[in-house]
Amino acid sequence: LGGPIPSRTVSHRPLPAPAERPFQSLAKGSKQPVATTMAFVRLVKDLMRDPETGRRWVPIVPDEARTFGMESLFPTAKIYSPLGQRYESVDRDLLLSYQEAVDGQLLIEGITEAGSMASFTAAASSYATHGEAMIPFYIFYSMFGWQRTGDQMWALADQLGRGFLIGATAGRTTMTGEGLQHADGHSQLLASANPACLAYDPAFGYEVAEIVREGLRRMYGPDGEDVFYYLTLYNEPLAQPAMPEGVREGILKGIYRYSAGGGQAHLLASGTAIHWALAAQRLLQEEYGVGVDVWSVTSWSELRRDAMTSTGVPYLRQALAGTEGPVIAVSDWMRAVPDQISPWIDRPWTSLGTDGFGLSGTRESVREHFGVDPRSIADAVLKSVEETGRS
Repeated sequence: LGGPIPSRTVSHRPLPAPAERPFQSLAKGSKQPVATTMAFVRLVKDLMRDPETGRRWVPIVPDEARTFGMESLFPTAKIYSPLGQRYESVDRDLLLSYQEAVDGQLLIEGITEAGSMASFTAAASSYATHGEAMIPFYIFYSMFGWQRTGDQMWALADQLGRGFLIGATAGRTTMTGEGLQHADGHSQLLASANPACLAYDPAFGYEVAEIVREGLRRMYGPDGEDVFYYLTLYNEPLAQPAMPEGVREGILKGIYRYSAGGGQAHLLASGTAIHWALAAQRLLQEEYGVGVDVWSVTSWSELRRDAMTSTGVPYLRQALAGTEGPVIAVSDWMRAVPDQISPWIDRPWTSLGTDGFGLSGTRESVREHFGVDPRSIADAVLKSVEETGRS
């Protein structure tokens, strides 16, 4: 009718890559038990000190910042308040006390996931709306992300937002003290349905570092892709190994062999479940003389996407090329998450997972209940090896 036609004009200005030191710190590993949630927070704390891009980080948390180890950011980054701090905090005598400031960098929104997602979307799209790229990360209990505000995450994709969504205290068996309310076994499945979301379930601190590094390059580098990342992290403190050589491509593509053990069978595990798989690997060797390889799967959904779109040999099949024996997948998610890649496994396939509702109990007892503890994994391997031998 001769009126104006809406248009979206973006003048992309890439951000410089941050220094290597923060990533190298996680690559060294740690003998001291560290949860992957804490590893991520430590990484971002160091990245926020970068003279070029540090001020562009926007940490967002709806509740329980201390649960995620974010109190270390209070004294330096401070919490944003347009009026500054107008009260005496209850923890004012602590070294890492709650501190607000008009120039604070943290956004602590109160218990409102919808409000937090609104802030995240504003920061994630500021590269277009204001011509200034920001690097938001919104950290939350994973159960309260895609399940509660999934529609806003689809709107985020529609607005071509960029940033990091962090589903912390993830998994169906790692947050068992409060029953099914916190027991997330399906957010990875929900995230996999969003075309703009790259969903990862890292097991180790060095995997977190490499995924974040790649995310910064893809979203804020010269090409500026319209994607966002979802990382599920765990609150289970465990020793962090050093990064092996030659695994970076596998981390980003979705799979690599972490521990070779004989190759009679292959255990594919993601997130905290890789520790159960490694325990099962030792049990099988010591008690039965069965040698299995353990593979770290950093992203079931990225492996599936690659397999669905590849015009050649999918990366999953490239990684497993030259191996034999049945494949057993295990995770702290419902079986439908690892089952995403089963069509491209050309040998006997078994998946173990945490289907059903969560429940209260010790981690060990709940894992035994779902059949994902080391003994149950070992039994599944033995059964698969035996059946393969008979066929």
